[in-house]
Formats: sequence, structure tokens, C-alpha cells
Amino acid sequence: MLNKTAWWKYSLVALVLAVGAFYALPNVFGNDPGVQVRGARGLSVGAEALQRVESALAEASIEVKALARDADGIRVRFADIESQLQAREVIERELGDGYTTALTLLSGAPAWLTDSGANPMYLGLDLRGGVHFLLEVDMDSAVARAHDRYTADLKRILREGGLRYRRIRPNPDGDIEVALRDAGQIEPAEALIARRAPELETRVDEARSGVLLARLGEERVDEIKAFALEQNMTALRNRIDQLGVAEPVVQRQGDARLVIQLPGVQDTARAKRILGRAATLEMRLVDEEHNAEALQSGQAPAGSRFYRFRDDRRILLLRRVIYSGENIIDAAASLDTQTGSPIVSITLDAAGARINSRITGENIGNRMAVVYLETASQLKRDADGNVERDARGRPLRVSRKIEEVLTAPVIRDQLGKRFQIEGLDSVSEARDLALMLRAGALAAPVEIIEERTVGPSLGRANINQGFNSVLAGFLLVLVFMLIYYRVFGVTSTIALTLNLALMVAVLSFFQATLTLPGVAGIVLTVGMAVDANVLIFERIREEIRNGNSPQASIHLGYDRALSTIVDANITTLIAAVVLFNFGTGPIKGFAVTLSIGILTSMFTAIMVTRVLINWYYGGKSVRALSI
Repeated sequence: MLNKTAWWKYSLVALVLAVGAFYALPNVFGNDPGVQVRGARGLSVGAEALQRVESALAEASIEVKALARDADGIRVRFADIESQLQAREVIERELGDGYTTALTLLSGAPAWLTDSGANPMYLGLDLRGGVHFLLEVDMDSAVARAHDRYTADLKRILREGGLRYRRIRPNPDGDIEVALRDAGQIEPAEALIARRAPELETRVDEARSGVLLARLGEERVDEIKAFALEQNMTALRNRIDQLGVAEPVVQRQGDARLVIQLPGVQDTARAKRILGRAATLEMRLVDEEHNAEALQSGQAPAGSRFYRFRDDRRILLLRRVIYSGENIIDAAASLDTQTGSPIVSITLDAAGARINSRITGENIGNRMAVVYLETASQLKRDADGNVERDARGRPLRVSRKIEEVLTAPVIRDQLGKRFQIEGLDSVSEARDLALMLRAGALAAPVEIIEERTVGPSLGRANINQGFNSVLAGFLLVLVFMLIYYRVFGVTSTIALTLNLALMVAVLSFFQATLTLPGVAGIVLTVGMAVDANVLIFERIREEIRNGNSPQASIHLGYDRALSTIVDANITTLIAAVVLFNFGTGPIKGFAVTLSIGILTSMFTAIMVTRVLINWYYGGKSVRALSI
């Protein structure tokens, strides 16, 4: 028995190691701080934009390591973070709102490597720096909005059906109260509602004559909540894209929460302001006929209501909404060329443009108000300022609605698809409003219930500490194996080195995100990876003590230890899979690296060491083993 290795095993090991080296290689070159420029709202980035960026950076005397344009936009690489931050301001000022500028990390690997599909693994928030938010969606507000919509629908349905009513209003208990003028029309009203709004369940109020109670079914309520969560995810993704964040994470957690991670973002105040606001606009005509009289008497006539400007002045507006933020397809902040004040230029969709053209054409000389609406969720407090809680101890929240008239200019001419909003306090406010209008309104208010910020310096410290921990674990295991197992310890050390390289290659190939708990998984894998070799080597020593020849001991040692190694690794792999499926955030990162490490260590500990041992001892007569 000479323990020769078949040619296909040499080929398999060589192929796996070559592919692993190729995908692990980009991580050797590290990452450079960079800026990524993309066209806002899907616009392409042309050669002209590249030339403008290059000229602007040259004028600002900012040193650039590399500048290139690809399918994703423009990528600019810098030598240090200070140059990166200065360049972002310069590029944003040069290109304006038509582009989004994001801080990012760009691989230092040569182009031929990245063009072949080999990219470095992503670094998580705790290694790279940035901000983490956990948002809770106010589902009660989403259901309340649905009740308001169905209340308006019921009024229209009954009017179109020729049925007269005294009032239709939503009740706090979730019912929509429909009070008919003629109690004898209860059955026709029920039949009409069942036909036109089948998702509403109706019943007759036994205590009051001529009153129907309509309620949304449980299935429909669940659909409304699920839709609110999905729409909020979409709107928040759009806002983050406009905010200029490279590689953001927007994930659903449970039935009413969203996890948002923004790598590289350090301005947490602006991020919170953008993410948490449920803002939109409404256009209403000023009630010119009754405005002066109503302001004096303090009484608003039917069909109108009072609103307030930001300086607390009151104005009487018609209740009818001409059009709202749903009709806005684009918004851009700029400065008025005549007054220098901040403005937001609005572009409407086809339906909004038709309405705008007709209404402004019919009301030249009258005023049209732009009403800013924002719904915010806040904690409910008692008279002493303490947070009120429900029966399960959860804090209660209340929705607060902000309604402000930004401006109410006189209509001088017939408007069409485009117009401008004035009356804003600052350029920053104009930019934030334009961003939110472009991204779309939130379906329900959100509350930031958890916030974590990791600075770039702390992320760098985490990387250094993680690298040192892996290196320390590796060296300690290496010294032990070399002293205790000699030549066989050398093979296990080589296998352990290749195992680390393969782990990095797999993480890079799948573009998995490496987090600090993931580094802990790598450290644990370093210790576990030699377990298989310890089992094999001890089995070989046992066979030698039983009187077998060195070659037979090698063969029997690998053969008889295999089942034990497989069993032990499979049970650990099952635990890692369970952690990944039921864990969240950091636990998933630990489970990913642990799972990858188990699979790669089985390959290196069994296949690679056997190939090396057979290469050293196989095919010749051996009197003793260095073990």
C-alpha cells in the first residue's frame, strides 16, 4: 500500500485553489475612499458630466487617484477620506440636483481583475462606518387612512345610486357610520354597498333607525397593512437613492418594522429627517369670496376651512383639493434668479397637468395655495409628561398632522405641466422637500425606535482588531500543530492557510457582507478547522501503536476518521443554518461565515492534507512517520 493520489484529485485540488485565489485576490489590494455619481431618476451619466467633474476637482486642487465612467455612472478614487469628503461637496455643487453623489469604498484591484467579475467582499456597517435605523410603521394610521378613503367612496356610491344620507363618518371603533335620510332605504343601500364595495361588511344598527355600520373585513385590513409596509419600503428606497448612499440595506423585520442601514452616512440628523417624514403637497384655491369676512368673524363657511401660513397668518381655502403630491413626477430645488430665494420646480403627470391647466385658466386673478402636509408619529404622554403604555407595556403613539400654507400666489397666467413653489425658509429645506416629493409619500408614518451610528475611525479600528484576532488565533494553532505533529502539522498549517483564503474567496464570490460577528465566525473556524486533522492524526498514531505499517496507518487513519469528521461538521452546520434562519442582523453574519468555514475546512482538512501527505510519503518505503 503506497498511498498514491489519483491524477483527478490533484486536478480537483488545483482547480479549486486556482479559482479561490482568483476571487480572493481583489481583497489583497484593499479599498480606497471614493465617490460614486449616478444620474437621478434613472438619467444616464454622459461624457460631458465626466468632463465637468474632472474640471471641478482640478479647480478645487483635489488630488484624484483614478476617475472613470462606466454603466453605473462615474467613479472617482482618492488617497484619503479628507479628499473624498471635499470632493463630494465640489461634485454636488457642480452637477446640481440632476445627479446623486454617494460616498463609497472602491476596490484598489486592477481593472482586468474587476472586469472579470472578481470583486472584494462587502464590509458591514460595524466595519465600514455608517448609521443603522430600526423603523416602526404606524399601521393604525394606515388603516385610518383607508377608513377615510372608504368614507369618501361611500358618499360617492350613495349619491350615484340616488340614495340620500344625513352623514357618513368613520367611528373610533373602526366602523363607518352611514345615516340615511329614509330608513326604508336600508336594504337598497346594503345591496348597493355590497355590489360596489364588496370588501366592506355591513350590518344594521339595531339601536338607531336608518343607520348602517360598515366595517373592513380582517382580510382586507391585513392587505392594507401589508401594502403600507411594502409602499413604505419602496418610498424609503427611493429617498435613500436620492440621499446618495452607496449599497444601502432596506429590509423588512416582522409585520410592522423596517431595518435600514446606510454605510458611509455620518449626517444622522438629515438621514432621520428624510426617512421619518411622511410629507406631501395639496393645491387648493383660496376662497376669495368669503376670505375677508371669515377672517373677521372667525367662522368658516360650508365648503371652506381655515389654514395657517408659517408665520401664523390665517387664510380661508376651499376644501376641494385640486391635485396632490400623487400627481408630481419630478421636483428639483434651485434658487429664483430674480429674488435669490429658494424654490422647488415641480413637474406634473398628464392628469395633473390637465387639471392644473383647466383650473388656473378659469381662475386668473385669484390665488392658489400650496399646502404642505406632514404626518408624524410621536409618543403619547400624560399630564405629567410620562409615556403612556398599553396593557402589554408597549408605548402608545399618536399621529400629529402638520398643515402649513407655503405660498398662495395670484394666478397671473394659465399654468401647465410645470410650476414653482416659493415660501421656503432655506435651500436645505427646498432640497429635502424636492427629495421627498420625487421619492413619493409614505403610506403610513414611521417612527425611528432604534438608532446606532458607527464612525469611520471606529470601523477601521474594528477591522484592525478583527484582523489581529484572526492572526493571533492562526499563529497559536500553527505553533501547536507544528510542535505536536511535526511534518503532519506542516500539512495542517498549509491546509489552514488555504482554508482562510477559500473563505475569503467564497465571501467575495457571493458578495456577502462581512460584519464584526462574521469575523468572530472566522476566528472560531480557525480553531475548528484543525479539529478534523487532529482526529485524523490521532487515528494514524493509534494505528501505528496497533502495529500497522506507516503506509497502512496513513490509509486507515484517513479512512476511519472520515465518518466522525463528517458527523461532527454536519451537526455544527445544522446549528449554523438554524442560526441563519431564525437569527437577525449580527447573528446572521456569524452564521454565514461559520457555515462557509465548515464547508471549506472539510475540503482542506481531508482532501488537501491527504494530497500533501501522499505527495510526501506516498510511493516509497517508509520506516517511520514524523508525527
